[in-house]
Amino acid sequence: MQVFKAGIEMASRWAIVCLRTYLKGRNFSSSCASAKPLHVCIVGSGPAGFYTAEKMLKRYEQANVDIIERLPTPFGLVRSGVAPDHPETKVVVNQFSRVGANERCSFFGNVSLGKDISLMDLHKLYHVVVLAYGAESDRELGIPGENLAGIHYAREFVWWYNGHPDCRYFPVDLQSTDTAVVLGQGNVALDVARILLRPLNELGTTDIAEHALSALQKSCIRKVYLVGRRGPVQAACTAKELREILGIQGVNVHINEADLVTSSLDEEETKKNRSKKRVYELFCKAAKSKSCQEFSTHDRDLHFVFFRKPERFLPSIDQRKVAGVRLQKTILKGDDATSYQYAVGTGEFEEIESGLVLKSIGYKSLCVDEFPFDHNKGTHNCTNDMLILPTYYYV
Repeated sequence: MQVFKAGIEMASRWAIVCLRTYLKGRNFSSSCASAKPLHVCIVGSGPAGFYTAEKMLKRYEQANVDIIERLPTPFGLVRSGVAPDHPETKVVVNQFSRVGANERCSFFGNVSLGKDISLMDLHKLYHVVVLAYGAESDRELGIPGENLAGIHYAREFVWWYNGHPDCRYFPVDLQSTDTAVVLGQGNVALDVARILLRPLNELGTTDIAEHALSALQKSCIRKVYLVGRRGPVQAACTAKELREILGIQGVNVHINEADLVTSSLDEEETKKNRSKKRVYELFCKAAKSKSCQEFSTHDRDLHFVFFRKPERFLPSIDQRKVAGVRLQKTILKGDDATSYQYAVGTGEFEEIESGLVLKSIGYKSLCVDEFPFDHNKGTHNCTNDMLILPTYYYV
């Protein structure tokens, strides 16, 4: 939570720096009682939006902040992205609620940028417009079979079990297969795997959406594979998330001990990054503790698959649904100067049979008309565009 909050607050502080620069040219003051009012619009009511609003209200006594949101309810990622079994992370909504209760802050739900109001309209109404609507699209793998039924974005699955209105009728099939493959090993991937494997009596005590809990009660999923292109040292999850999924009751954890062998570059990475070191040590501890156990003691299995990248999705007999994933084995190559290592295919392949695939390979922002956008990266070019459009800021 602290890392999550720190990252968003850093973005908010950058918006404040940009705002200060802008105010110098517009004769606005942050403290003078006689100063002209400063009207600010923040598009998006997630953590980035509320942290930005909080900083602006504290720093500029004459600021009036309007937050617009396409959904009827605020809080964005906290409401629809945080796993239901992580209530401690959601406590931050209390802080956001206090911001919203400020008499100089207003919330307007059910307002979509580009549909109900344009960016140019906002430019005419406000001195400053901050785009904080997050990343609501997904990156593609670009491999054969990606459009088969049964292949979904992890984001959609997360929105589904959190009750997001866009995914209320998300067509996930948990009864036609006993195996799920999750592509990615970041925190979202671990969240998805944990929800699929967690005992129902534990999920029932959370604020998981009723429709999701009902579907999970009928789920036939018993095996989950978490697949990563690189090794355990490069896994993108945090130690906290990894420790939690390794501790789920009634689940056998499978880790190939051969994958835990490190190179000199791996060791250099763990020396420079304490988080990577903790994550790697947890993998080693889990592999050692499970190696002496009979895996048949539990009816659910979690497999960590390293050094594999998806090469294609395998279709069912009728060519409509996914029936498996073909993976190419990889090795790491890197630069001694930077210590960064990237995965390179070896030409060796293996397959995992599965009727459900969840892709957790990163997000993209959606393009806003009238604001330059890098379609390859799926992001707004915040550096150059600030010079072109000095009253627009992106966090």
